[in-house]
Amino acid sequence: MPSTEELGIALAEDVLKAVDELGDDAIVNEVNKIVEASSSGLQESYMAAIRAQRAAARAREHLEARLEKARVSKAGPKAVAAPATSHPQE
Repeated sequence: MPSTEELGIALAEDVLKAVDELGDDAIVNEVNKIVEASSSGLQESYMAAIRAQRAAARAREHLEARLEKARVSKAGPKAVAAPATSHPQE
């Protein structure tokens, strides 16, 4: 049988997938109210997992943006090659 923490994490993952699919952030609070009415332990685990997942997503976005910026900076400006001519000038 899964622990309360494991149940909270799994529920948070499912809810955040539903938020992404439906575009409705209110689902997080709706589920929170339902869980809170039955189990304060599960509610705490659920909300902690929601916060952790969202924080991790923001951190990953920041990291990806920093890496992309560094890669572009490191690559420098691309040299533009002059068009080749097949006919010499007279």
